[in-house]
Amino acid sequence: MGRAFVYVILGGGVAAGYAALEFTKKGVSHGELCIISEEPVAPYERPALSKGFLLPEAPARLPAFHTCVGANEERLTPKWYKEHGIELILGTRVKSADVRRKTLLTAAGETISYKFLIIATGARALKLEEFGVSGSDAENVCYLRDLADATRLVDVMQTSTGGNAVVIGGGYVGMECAASLVINKINVSMVFPEAHCMGRLFTPKIASHYEEFYKSKGVNFVKGTVLSSFAFNPEGKVNFSLFCSVSGVYLKDGSYLPADLVVVGIGIRPNTSLFEGQLTLEKGGIKVNGRLQSSNSSVYAVGDVASFPVKIFGEIRRLEHVDAARKSARHAVSAILEPEKTPEFDYLPFFYSRVFSLSWQFYGDNVGEAVYFGDFSGTSFGAYWVNKGHLVGSFLEGGSKEEYEAIAKVTRLKPVIEDLSELERQGLGFVVALSQKPGVSEAAKDMDVGGSSLVLEKAMYPWHAAAGVVVAASIAAFAYWYGRRRRRW
Repeated sequence: MGRAFVYVILGGGVAAGYAALEFTKKGVSHGELCIISEEPVAPYERPALSKGFLLPEAPARLPAFHTCVGANEERLTPKWYKEHGIELILGTRVKSADVRRKTLLTAAGETISYKFLIIATGARALKLEEFGVSGSDAENVCYLRDLADATRLVDVMQTSTGGNAVVIGGGYVGMECAASLVINKINVSMVFPEAHCMGRLFTPKIASHYEEFYKSKGVNFVKGTVLSSFAFNPEGKVNFSLFCSVSGVYLKDGSYLPADLVVVGIGIRPNTSLFEGQLTLEKGGIKVNGRLQSSNSSVYAVGDVASFPVKIFGEIRRLEHVDAARKSARHAVSAILEPEKTPEFDYLPFFYSRVFSLSWQFYGDNVGEAVYFGDFSGTSFGAYWVNKGHLVGSFLEGGSKEEYEAIAKVTRLKPVIEDLSELERQGLGFVVALSQKPGVSEAAKDMDVGGSSLVLEKAMYPWHAAAGVVVAASIAAFAYWYGRRRRRW
């Protein structure tokens, strides 16, 4: 028993939906494409789970956030896939893959063959048991990775109003879930081992602003320690069955926190197990080239599971963010269907979050020296990162659409910075003025990875620095304009 397709997308997350839309735009024929997903629903915008889905009033629910509404495009409902002749094989686990034979074997025993495979398996949430802590299957211990997780979390939240929640982890999931819990009138304590929240991205100064804001909302931060074990209600079973519940958490520093609900967000691990020993892996993911093509020419990888060349920094990276999933998925489809027209993937790393009344965006890399600007006691502030004389990263809280577009455009240029104090003085005005100069948009498209010849010197203004853009016109073009649209999630 088996089926054959020209194109198979393995995984039903964000990347799968955006790849499907790109396939239809490029004229894939009915019956040529299928999506295989363990989830029972068509691809959806995963960021909605930690934002709109958890809200107590007018919460987001399917079909409202099927892809590709996150990029202000069509909403791909199950009906849409049917109308476009795309087979959705849902609620199906693939237990083995043979890239040499170009086949996948499902848990039900069906063989699915392909000519081209796009691996969009994403990542799974790390479990407490992997760190020696038992009790993840307790009825009020929740993770947040898929729709089933989010639905379960909402159910537990609704019985915990006025109670206590402990959030384990200070990253994306922890921060966004903590905000939603507060909005649901639940008391929140956040526990993480780092010195400040969002340790992989934020500097201490930036983190301090968000931590103070969260504290003003009643959030308690417990930093520099980790979960040691759970306390269970008296009726809790020894085997931690689904019928037991947690009453509190013990921390390694000896403290105890009562808990009616525990949310765990301690990181993710790429789903690569099907391809270990068959494809080249690097940095935890499947290594691909600038066309998102793996070590097997018929197999491509996108999203969280892909380790790809970030040309602007000249190195392989694996990026865990929805924007990378969307754009890499589209690029892989283009590389498969129009290989002669498709340049190498030239992605500017991008991260964002929206919680409470806060909204920030980050572009580039957070290495080197941070230069701050704006009013950290107000609603709009930011930072640049300068490494080896070039501006390589930009962060902005509370910006306008035009300001976010400006920091993206200029960060891609990697302008030379010779005077940090002058950059600090000009602040956001540096990127806004520079982005508006004639030729800068084209330079952003065509810039060499070594950085532009734009220079910020002491007592020089941004429009003077823009003169160096002319030099960039001679540099070989290899990328497309990183257009930034506002996202709903």
